[in-house]
Amino acid sequence: MSVFTQTTSKRTVAGIDVGGDRKGFHAVALNDGRFIDQKTDCDPEKIVEWCLHNQASVVAVDAPCLWSRKGGSRLAERHLAAKKIYCFATPTRERAEGRNFYRWMFNGERLYQALASKYQLFDGKARSRRICFEIFPHATMCSFNGLVKVGRKAATRRAALKGQGYDVSRLTNIDFVDAALCAFTAKKFRAGQYASYGECEEGVIVVPA
Repeated sequence: MSVFTQTTSKRTVAGIDVGGDRKGFHAVALNDGRFIDQKTDCDPEKIVEWCLHNQASVVAVDAPCLWSRKGGSRLAERHLAAKKIYCFATPTRERAEGRNFYRWMFNGERLYQALASKYQLFDGKARSRRICFEIFPHATMCSFNGLVKVGRKAATRRAALKGQGYDVSRLTNIDFVDAALCAFTAKKFRAGQYASYGECEEGVIVVPA
């Protein structure tokens, strides 16, 4: 685990939830404590254009940023598991090919590829004025009040955001709620209030400190 400090600003940040081919991407923009815009689309290029239109300096994504290299769980996933925060183990790309369950991970890969020319993928050290990185919404939830149960995700996660002072009335489904949790994590990252798990070879996961 690593902890870093950054200077703060009031620039917009964005969070993106990644789904399968039919669901696509759900995105929420956050600025100065308010959710100011949201978008859903199946085209990752349009989602990146939307991020740039909103001048998002930090983009947090709910999808693996890199595949497992050896077939076991990634270091970031093992670090979270050691804290009793469990998530699906990301497979190798070869193992995931042809399996419908992993289609959303391939969509995440497409999104990171679209982001790559505009946003630096966070590897544990922030160097660019535009950063993107991987998050895990359940880990963000655990950062609110310690370990939380997985069940009743939509209601529990809306309540957590509302408890932080956010207006959640426009978050009409769990995908926008998770995108909002991504945006919240991006805000904490920008303020220097975050921890990172993993390493650059298989990806870093960011959690609010």
